[in-house]
Amino acid sequence: MEHWELKQMQKLPLEIKILKSQQRIREWFEFFGGNVHVTYSGGKDSTVLLDLVRRIYPRVPALFVDTGLEYPEIKEHVRNTDNVIILRPLMSFPKVIKTYGYPVVSKKIARFIRDLQNPTNNNKATRNLRLTGYNQKGQYCPTMKVPKKWLPLVDAPFKVSEQCCDVMKKEPFNRYQKQTNSKPMTGVMACESNRRERDYLQTGCNAFNLRKPISMPLGFWTEQDILQYLKEFNIPYASVYGDIIQTEKGLITTGEKRTGCMFCMFGVHLEKGENRFQRMAKTHPKQYDYCINKLGCGKVLDYIGVKY
Repeated sequence: MEHWELKQMQKLPLEIKILKSQQRIREWFEFFGGNVHVTYSGGKDSTVLLDLVRRIYPRVPALFVDTGLEYPEIKEHVRNTDNVIILRPLMSFPKVIKTYGYPVVSKKIARFIRDLQNPTNNNKATRNLRLTGYNQKGQYCPTMKVPKKWLPLVDAPFKVSEQCCDVMKKEPFNRYQKQTNSKPMTGVMACESNRRERDYLQTGCNAFNLRKPISMPLGFWTEQDILQYLKEFNIPYASVYGDIIQTEKGLITTGEKRTGCMFCMFGVHLEKGENRFQRMAKTHPKQYDYCINKLGCGKVLDYIGVKY
């Protein structure tokens, strides 16, 4: 798919998007003989996807990974959703950060820092690439180099890693899919990040031919579509988002905007005004104390200069 095609699709009215998405869902379901599932986070995007799917195929299961890092309101919403299969990771979050490191800055930068914090004879070229931007052929690859701002993390008194999501979320899903051969549908949208846009442009909604096939029926939707769908069809969603209200700039939620893992520090340095941890101190003081003090996220935020 070309970039301009995606932009055109993103501008379609919601009623057309619903029809297109449900057609992709039908194609996915029929191709795999109904052995499919929805990867369900309990967030608003996957809530919309699950509703779309079950309007056609009411018995399709939802898979939720209980990492212990979800907002209490998300877990409550999941408990109130029918036909949800609960999966659990093999390793707890405290053990993950002790073994691998804290998720900080971004997945990309955390991976680069991990390379530099764990020097071996086998990764000399990789470490040189992270420090200088030059690969083994002498080519300059600036996007493969750690930005100067984040180089101090290499010598931080704690480990840094992007592996948390792999261990706590992807592994349980992969384990289930290996056991059942069920194929996933996910609420990922291209508008969420440059990486997700690139992935969507390569495959479109249904990636049948990947080693691990995956369906993204909402790939061409936008945040406004999600909020409009929830509001227009009066779909129950997790209360942590607050109310959906109309503003001059469009629909917004009065509570949290995104609800990934509560203790994840990816992107917090970019948040304007009151950040996620400052809000957590007010809305979820018990979880805040556990995160900042017992898990040690406070020392990490101090190190990167983020208030909490």
